[in-house]
Order: sequence, then C-alpha cells, then structure tokens
Amino acid sequence: MSLITAPRGTKDVLPSESYKWHYVEGILRKTAADFGYSEIRFPTFENTDLFIRGVGDTTDVVQKEMYTFLDKGGRSISLRPEGTASVVRSFLEHSLYSAGLPVKAYYIAPNFRYEKPQAGRLREHHQFGVECFGAACASADAEVIGLADTYLSRLGIRGISLEINSIGCPYCRPKYHEALKEYFKSREDSLCPTCLDRLERNPLRILDCKNESCKIVSAGAPVMLDYLCDDCREHFNQLQGYLKAMGISYAVNPRIVRGLDYYTRTVFEFVSTEIGAQGTVCGGGRYDGFVSALGGPPTPGLGFGSGIERLLLVMEAQGIDIPRPAGIRVFIAAIGDAADLRAQQLVHSLRRIGIPAERDTAGRGLKAQMKFSDRIGALYTIVLGDDELSSGSVRVKNMATGEESPCRLDTEAIADFFRYSSDCSSTIF
Repeated sequence: MSLITAPRGTKDVLPSESYKWHYVEGILRKTAADFGYSEIRFPTFENTDLFIRGVGDTTDVVQKEMYTFLDKGGRSISLRPEGTASVVRSFLEHSLYSAGLPVKAYYIAPNFRYEKPQAGRLREHHQFGVECFGAACASADAEVIGLADTYLSRLGIRGISLEINSIGCPYCRPKYHEALKEYFKSREDSLCPTCLDRLERNPLRILDCKNESCKIVSAGAPVMLDYLCDDCREHFNQLQGYLKAMGISYAVNPRIVRGLDYYTRTVFEFVSTEIGAQGTVCGGGRYDGFVSALGGPPTPGLGFGSGIERLLLVMEAQGIDIPRPAGIRVFIAAIGDAADLRAQQLVHSLRRIGIPAERDTAGRGLKAQMKFSDRIGALYTIVLGDDELSSGSVRVKNMATGEESPCRLDTEAIADFFRYSSDCSSTIF
C-alpha cells in the first residue's frame, strides 16, 4: 500500500468539497436543536465489551466488521462501529438521567466498519444520530421519525420513502423466535454457516443476512407482526396514528429488523432508490432494554443514525444545489516593501473584525497577484503601493463590474465600505 494513498474504504474531503459538508451538517444541527436535542461528543474508541454486550455478539457488526486491537495495557479496544452504544455508556457513566427525563442528544461522528466499500458505505463513514432516553410513548417514536423527515425535507431530498415495522418486545418475541427456528430448521441446507450458528442463539438475525441464499429463504419466513402482544400492537397502531396526524406518509414493511440486537418494538428506515444497493439514508428504532443491559436502571430509549456520505450522494444524484460560501471579500495586492508591511497589517485587522481578506504570501508580482485574486474569487481588490501610502487613499475595485470607489487608507474606513456594501453584508455586523 502506498504511503500517499488513503487506506481502502476511506475518503478525503478536500477544501473544494468541504463546504457541502458544512451545509449539510448545519441543517442537521439546526433541525436537531429545533426538536430540543443537544449535542453530545464521545471517544472514537471504546472497550470492546461495550459493543459485544450492547450491539450483540450475533450481529455482523461484532462478528465481522469491528476494528479491534489490544492496547499497550493489554486491554481489548475497538474503534466505534456505531454511535448508540457510546451514547448509552455516557448516559450511564455521567448519570444523565438524574437531571430529569427525557434526555435528548444528537451527534455527528465517524464510525468504523471493516466491510466491502461501495456507494454510500465506507470503512470510515460519518453519521448523524439522535438518541432519546426516558420516553416510552409512541409519540416519542413519531417525534424521532418526524425529526428525520424534517431534515430530509430541509435538504431538499425527494423520492424518499418511510418504511416502518414492529419487532416486538421480550414478552412476545420468544414466540416468534420459536416460529422462526421451526421455519429455518426445515431449510438448514440453504443457510450460510453464520446463520446456522444464529439459528439457536438469535434467529431474528437470519432475516438481516446479506447472503443471497439466506435472503431467498427468509422471504417466506413468518413475520413478527403476526406475533405481537397486545401492548406492542397498540404501540404500533398509536405510532401510525401519530404519523398520519403529522402528515408523514409511510408503508409497513414486515421484513425490516435492522442490523443490531438492541432494537425492540418500532424499527424504521428512510429509503432512496438513487444510491444503488445501499438505499437506506436513515434507519433506527426503539431500544427499551439497552440501558438496563449495560447495568443501568430500566429506561426506554430510541433513536436513529443517518450516513452523511449517503445524504450527499442522494443530493448529488438529484442535482440539489448546495450554496457555496461567500468566500474572500477583498484581496490586497502590495507593491514594494512598505506596502507589503501595510498590507499585512490591513489584512490581519480586517480578518479580526470578521471581514474575509487575503493577500499574497508567495512573493508574486502585481500581475500574478491579480490573477490569484481572480482565481480565489475575491469580490473586491485593493492595489497598495507607494502612491497610495503617500496619499492615504486607495481605490476599491469591484471585480464583477470593474467599478472603482475611493476609500481612505485605514482599517475602519475600509471596514465601513464593506459593512455598507449590499453584496458584502456580513453576519458579524
């Protein structure tokens, strides 16, 4: 592997592209805040047992995809494959429940999974996620789904369908597991080795297998909706009532199980057909037993994760225009040593008061400086030489119209020019 090639399954975000990430992340943060969610940040790696106990040792994530290693103290450490386990761990470690429930948190963070890279799925991918603790009602499920529906709408994404399902609770799911075992045991010859191991421990995981023969067998398997207890059925019916009241279209898909063991009752996915095989742009659900499984008090929980790379892929496929930032307001070109020092002072002062400014730092001549100003898209230029220093006045050139305006040569006067120029308005003022 070349030292100057990014590792397989990773991708650089170049300066020419990063504005797209800023735009998307800004909408995600604003939407989360509008729904009452605050940001949480957590480590990139955790103790491996957190994911084994929380995510589930029968999942593909734990069995095949985690980056796990021993640190210098001999402890087993894993790069974070998903965000929920880390948020639950933080929720317990810092007793966030003591301040009152519900606790509503969101994050934007990288996750790591060793799997075949493909469109919308990298070994290092970035995820926007929300988690809500202490809300057991179906209205909380509808709120979380509504948050996802809102940011997808604000991003301008079209053609996204919402699919929902219920996978029951610890009371009704054992009956379903027995039905699944009976079904799959009569078809063992068609199951992959991994699913044969899952058959006794967690047959629900077989429904999520990506092996083609297992997918064919799973297509005829019993569905959880036929085995729901009265409480789970009522919860699912209430969710659908809330979604209808909110004007959110959905379809019931009894095959959705999600890929992690901690889910209970509601599971959902927002799906696009415009990014190839990996069509889910947002997926989540309820995990009422997760907190207690890690030793905490019984606490209902729910949330979702949404891959930012996938969102950008869909937006690109749909031709959604992402506005570029305003960029540099003024480029100051200097001629001579005295002007060079004055340009340095002016540019620094303008930047400190919030006016994006630039100057040459590569020793270019005047003609090359002007070409550089044009290349970086500066809205205005100022040429500063001995005459300007002597007269105490400069001419500010509008690069779009060619119009030149006189201005006094001091920071405040130049700043006032940009404060009151309609095409140079700044939020800092």
